[in-house]
Amino acid sequence: MAGFIGKEIHAVDEKGRLMIPARFRRKLGKGASDDFLEKASEQLEGLYIMKAPDRSLELYEPFIWAEMRKTISALSDFNPEERLLKTLMYESLEVVEIDRQGRVALSKEFLDHAGITKEVVIIGADTKMIIWDPERLQAVLLENAGRFAALAGRYF
Repeated sequence: MAGFIGKEIHAVDEKGRLMIPARFRRKLGKGASDDFLEKASEQLEGLYIMKAPDRSLELYEPFIWAEMRKTISALSDFNPEERLLKTLMYESLEVVEIDRQGRVALSKEFLDHAGITKEVVIIGADTKMIIWDPERLQAVLLENAGRFAALAGRYF
């Protein structure tokens, strides 16, 4: 089953709440295994949000984050680089609840990180949603416009 696919523009309200697009909300929990759903049904109301190094925000469902967590947990606390990576990852992570209207509240720290003030572009990237300030996304796209063919050729 396809995950989150597409792009939408939404506004963030004065309280920092972002409406998750209806077509993405309909996909929530669809890719989770029955075992995961049985063990964690109460967790499906929340999403994991992470500050990405490119100044965007990434939203993950609990079952997707559970797989990432396994990888992070396997890193050694005794290896300085691996410990640093754990610290950087978890410093950049929060859990946000989805309210009855399908909104998540974004903290000031996360909004500032992404430069979000009013509008956002939400990109469905299969296993996650990527949230951008429209102007930042446009700058990244313009800066990298000529790289698509080379990148696609390298990885596909």
